[in-house]
Amino acid sequence: MIAINLLPVQIEEEAVRALGHAVTKVWSRLPQDVQHDLFEQAVAACGEAGRQQLAVFLHDIHVRTGDSLKARAMLEPDSLGG
Repeated sequence: MIAINLLPVQIEEEAVRALGHAVTKVWSRLPQDVQHDLFEQAVAACGEAGRQQLAVFLHDIHVRTGDSLKARAMLEPDSLGG
């Protein structure tokens, strides 16, 4: 909840923090194009150097992406039945 006795800059910071938290909670339910737009806006805000860290963070919380990464990491049996 945003306190009413804060300065406008503090209100903005709290609002941005709250919105960011909300987005991470529903990330896996957002359409891919919305995810992409939000990701690119976040990279623009934090700088290109933060792209990789942001991607890793989102992949960790995004169930579908996280599951696919885990599946790719699992060893596949070889053609000899091993």
